[in-house]
Amino acid sequence: MGDTDTRSPARPRRPRKSKPQPETLVAYYRQMLLIRRFEERAARAYTEAKIGGYCHLNLGEEATVTGLMAALEPRDYLFTNYREHGYALGRGIDARRVMAELYGRSTGVSKGWGGSMHLFDTESRLLGGYGIVGGQLPLATGAALAIDYRGGDEVVMCQMGDGTTNIGAFHESLNMAALWELPIVYVVVNNGLGMGTTVAHASAEPELYKRAAAYRMEGAHVDGSDVIAVRDAAHAAVERARAESKPFLLETTSPRLRGHSVVDPARYRTAEEKDALKAADPLARLALELEESGFLDAEARDKLEAEVRAEVDDAAAFADESPHPDVSTLFDYTYATPVPGASRRLPADPVF
Repeated sequence: MGDTDTRSPARPRRPRKSKPQPETLVAYYRQMLLIRRFEERAARAYTEAKIGGYCHLNLGEEATVTGLMAALEPRDYLFTNYREHGYALGRGIDARRVMAELYGRSTGVSKGWGGSMHLFDTESRLLGGYGIVGGQLPLATGAALAIDYRGGDEVVMCQMGDGTTNIGAFHESLNMAALWELPIVYVVVNNGLGMGTTVAHASAEPELYKRAAAYRMEGAHVDGSDVIAVRDAAHAAVERARAESKPFLLETTSPRLRGHSVVDPARYRTAEEKDALKAADPLARLALELEESGFLDAEARDKLEAEVRAEVDDAAAFADESPHPDVSTLFDYTYATPVPGASRRLPADPVF
């Protein structure tokens, strides 16, 4: 038998928090504000029956989303779970097209056939939006394999929730990525709850980034309410993956302000827990930091608020006025290329 490598995995490197320019911080605040107001409008539209199916919001996760997206370059690829509206906005997709998709309209990013959980846009390299828990992991790992096979310098970022770390695809994907040294960054957005079950009750190792050690992969944890800390940690992981073709597992702690989905009243939270979440709101935290630093006074903040609300109102109006997809296009995107004999039968059509 050959010798066995018994070296311990390298300790996670903690990137230094950089000092951003005032205009950068204000831009991040505006992006976070856009995500917050967009998601609030989506929640309202759901209660008005303008959005169907399931709808999961990034409320409370704005700093994590904005920081992660700031770490990517336009050439990089992004795979997400079903809580992805903010990521689509962060990749630069027009709020009109995102809202139209939520409304199931043909002007949406997935032409109205994907809905809230299945946003997809090749131009911005957002390759889903996946409704199956962990469904994005094997695909993202395959995309990283394709990049490595072609000798490219792009990086894949694969976002997931904390509950995903307990399914088989998580372990299979990380194992393969480590064995084949693939340029991918796996990001666990730990909001503390898998639907209504706490991480501590569902995971024998609740510090989820430590699971990287099982695959001799580097991992790190970052405060998901600090947009700069998230950006710097993600940037370090992304650039390491780009330069060395090594995978990375990044965990961000980022509690959501509402229930698992729009229809979840979150009754499993105590009043004290809800008050603590409001007090730790990352949007309010950044607004206060900007004001105390003299970077954004009340007048400028109100101006940004008006701009963002107008953008979201415009997106909602655009979605309302857009047409539904024609039923004749239902099967147009089932396969990437034509498949002989593929069925295009509608429910009311005869079998033969």
